[in-house]
Amino acid sequence: MAYNIELVNQLREALGSLTPLSEKRMFGSIIFMFNGNMLAGVYQEYFLFRVGIGQRENALKLKGIKVFDLTGKPMKGWVMVSKEGWNSKHLLENWISMAHEFVKTLPAK
Repeated sequence: MAYNIELVNQLREALGSLTPLSEKRMFGSIIFMFNGNMLAGVYQEYFLFRVGIGQRENALKLKGIKVFDLTGKPMKGWVMVSKEGWNSKHLLENWISMAHEFVKTLPAK
């Protein structure tokens, strides 16, 4: 399996109040879309968050964070967050908030 269904359910629950929200399968993962723009997802044992290019550099300094790169070409503005980087509900909510703050600046699709 390309993604952990327990993490998908955890992320789905944490994203529950954001609207409009939809789900898509891509990159061998589940991606959650806000206003038609990719926001967050799950790949294997990682959460994926679209935090923007500026925030990505700061995020990469934290434990458990790496660039979202599945093909040798990193996705700009995205990070992969391991368990070490979100080991509490509060931290998961912080990642969601950071991604939401960036994605809501994008035009709806």
